[in-house]
Amino acid sequence: MKKYIYLDHAATTAVLPEAAALACQVMTEQFGNPSSVHKMGIEASGIVETARRHVAAILNAEPSEITFTSCGTEATNTAIFGACRRRGQGKHIITTAIEHAATLNTVHKLEQEGFEVTYLQPDADGHISVSDLREAIRPDTVLLTCMLANNEVGTVLPVKEFGKILKKKAPKALFHIDAVQGLARLPIKPKLWNADFISVSGHKIGAPKGIGALYIKKGTRIAPLMYGGGQERGMRPGTEAVPNIAAFGEACRVRLEQMDENYAKVQALCDRLTAGIAARFSWAKYNGKHDIPHVVNVSFPGCKSEVLLRILEMHDVYVSSGSACSKGHRSHVLEALHLPPAVIDGSIRVSFSRDNTEADVDALCQALLHAKQTLKG
Repeated sequence: MKKYIYLDHAATTAVLPEAAALACQVMTEQFGNPSSVHKMGIEASGIVETARRHVAAILNAEPSEITFTSCGTEATNTAIFGACRRRGQGKHIITTAIEHAATLNTVHKLEQEGFEVTYLQPDADGHISVSDLREAIRPDTVLLTCMLANNEVGTVLPVKEFGKILKKKAPKALFHIDAVQGLARLPIKPKLWNADFISVSGHKIGAPKGIGALYIKKGTRIAPLMYGGGQERGMRPGTEAVPNIAAFGEACRVRLEQMDENYAKVQALCDRLTAGIAARFSWAKYNGKHDIPHVVNVSFPGCKSEVLLRILEMHDVYVSSGSACSKGHRSHVLEALHLPPAVIDGSIRVSFSRDNTEADVDALCQALLHAKQTLKG
């Protein structure tokens, strides 16, 4: 019997049994260095390439377009720095005000180097306007970088329209998409989106922490972040983390096969949660439109989220108060939505996976009711 209820899957996920078993096998039995020319090295190299094919499949890409990294943050840094430091290009970057810290802190660094950054602002629902992007593009725009799905409020950005407009108005500009929260939740379509780069992370979909990947469109040339032995076609030197890579590939394989089924299940859980909250907390406020049902951000104005989290934890229910990568800081995403401080400070994020059940949702609603009674008392 499960001793806890984990509803923080936007922060990280448990490793899938299939992925864990494969990683353990590789660590203990097929542990050769992929660069070695003997049989065990060749076997390890084959494991890496099999995983590359699985990652490429879920990204609708060619295996040669996939570069393994240590995480989504490294993939994003590689894309942004690589795109902006090309010789003879412009010095203008476009992003949004609701990006993950991996993007925002990277473009802040480039601002210090003399780049100019335009931050597109969301509307009250967390959506970014296509017309705002159109107006922001300039002759010297070198990069558009944005997320596919927001990690705090679940809104989905119109990346298809973004890519079309960017390539029409600034053909030499590159387009990077942070798809960390969208992977295995939404179909990824780099060609349709005119994407040059797509960042993804393993631990959000059932692979171990410490593995990510970057889609680099065939023919796109950028400099690597690091230099060394030339692994990953020179884009990411260092001995490959074969167990993690194998596990990531296996997680992609499993998640791709089950994506439609998982989405329908999570949608039902999301609907149950919203109904449960409506029946118990008429004053609760939802933040953003949660276009993907996996992420629901809801506020209980007048209640501090930190207090709510501690009371829920007493009932073995685990949610978050925002991005796990912005611990201790007020949500910049909710601030960008221009929400009142009481709404921001009383917000919690509930994020589902296929492993959650209706009983989990009911337990969360009951624990929230106990929290309400405790705070009133």
